Amino acid sequence: MLKKYIVILLVSSLGLFAFKADDYFEISKNLDIFASVYKEVNTSYVDQVKPGQLIRAAIDGMLKSLDPYTNFYSEAQAEDYRYEVTGTYAGIGSTIRVVDDFVVIESPYDDYPAHKAGLIPGDRIMAIDGEDMKGKSSKEVTEYLKGNAGTSFMMTIFRQGEGELEKKITREQIKIKNVPYFGIVNDNVGYIKLTGFTPNAGNEVKDAVIELKSKGATSFVLDLRNNGGGLLHEAINIVNVFVKRGETIVTTKGKFKEDNKSYKTLNSSIDTETPLVVLINENSASASEIVSGGLQDIDRAVLIGRNSFGKGLVQTTKPLTYNTQMKITTAKYYIPSGRLIQRLDYGNKVDGQASEVADSAKHVFKTKNGREVIDGEGIQPDILVEIDKYSKVAQSLLRNNLIFKFATDFRSKNETVVEATEFDVSEELYQNFIDFLQDKEYEYTTSTETVLSKLVAQSKDDKYYDLLKDELDKLESELNATKGADLTNNKDEIKELIEYEIIKRYYFEKGKVEVSFDDDIDLDKAISVLNSSSEYNKILTN
Repeated sequence: MLKKYIVILLVSSLGLFAFKADDYFEISKNLDIFASVYKEVNTSYVDQVKPGQLIRAAIDGMLKSLDPYTNFYSEAQAEDYRYEVTGTYAGIGSTIRVVDDFVVIESPYDDYPAHKAGLIPGDRIMAIDGEDMKGKSSKEVTEYLKGNAGTSFMMTIFRQGEGELEKKITREQIKIKNVPYFGIVNDNVGYIKLTGFTPNAGNEVKDAVIELKSKGATSFVLDLRNNGGGLLHEAINIVNVFVKRGETIVTTKGKFKEDNKSYKTLNSSIDTETPLVVLINENSASASEIVSGGLQDIDRAVLIGRNSFGKGLVQTTKPLTYNTQMKITTAKYYIPSGRLIQRLDYGNKVDGQASEVADSAKHVFKTKNGREVIDGEGIQPDILVEIDKYSKVAQSLLRNNLIFKFATDFRSKNETVVEATEFDVSEELYQNFIDFLQDKEYEYTTSTETVLSKLVAQSKDDKYYDLLKDELDKLESELNATKGADLTNNKDEIKELIEYEIIKRYYFEKGKVEVSFDDDIDLDKAISVLNSSSEYNKILTN
């Protein structure tokens, strides 16, 4: 009886009138099989099972087989989804991270409860309303920090150099800014850092442009690096700041007629003439690609950086029963040149994995000025800037939170530092860092060590080891000596990481942006292009 009830319930809720006869049979058959499996597991499995968890696992498994962007949200996850879409939640206004056995404050947002309470990066959260936080994950601690706006709680923290402190914190409605920073760099270049596409993103960019122009900006840099996207209509609004009314920026195409839409700029622009550079990288996705790709296809901006992520899929939120909802991919989007920038083909998976669009399936399109662009691989920058990956020693220092801990120690001994744009890690401070590491563990294996280890193993298999032992030992000894100098050989990049961690303890979000200016090769290239009208115009006019 239970199996029949489940099948009838599922079939009736699916609205099978929308399917062909063959589909109806296939769906009905598989729902019957699913109900049979569920019934047997629920009845016969040796341990007690939780029906809700079983069904959730089945739902998640089904959606995972489609693409990473089609997701189900339970009633309990509604708050998380609201934050994902709107950037709004009720809490303390700070990012957190796990260091050793405790969650610590990573970066408070200006003028929100964490900042008002005087919390700083590195503060260890010991207890909340008397409950011990030791061993809890970031997700678990977040549940304590979030709540209704206006409610208060007591937080016990440990601050290096001061010991345990009690802080009373009143939760507020938190709205994360889409533009956490904008300012003038290099005398006349207006720089805008855009980190999200939640409601009001377009107005934030517009206001930044207006204010920067009033301060003498004669060109702009819009930084979309590491911006994973958001609301499509906010992407259109941002393009509209720099592009006249009536331009088609995005066309969507889906299974149903209502999914086939064109999105045009609807408002008067703020500035269609001032030179503009957009910075992108491999983590610029979705709405970021609509903005960067749209401006590129209209020849309104020069793009600098690295190939973007390549997400050309549109999701729609669908309300479901019992206050649940799902976000489902309903269309693909095409930018002004007509190209689809989706990199992975989820419709033709191999062994369960989506593969990149084959070169033979890619097509050449043209921008308004006739420049050639390609579909199927994200947005390609007009100027490619190669960057080096962090060294193995730097990765190990980050992974073990040693730079974070050193910055916390530094903050406990130094009440103030110079402005972010003026701060540098001196040779003396770097030596202090090396001294700090003397009793710390940060083991790592270099690629060369991995190759050498394989060579030793292969030489033993081939019976050559005895002949090569002396040479292999000598190579290992020389490698260890070179590795011992890694802190010196990679000093420049490690200094940059130390600067970043120290400055954010004093100047928070603003400092995190400004301290990177002197080491930012993408920004340096952007300023160089903007200072050469001939180079800028040559790129855009093919």
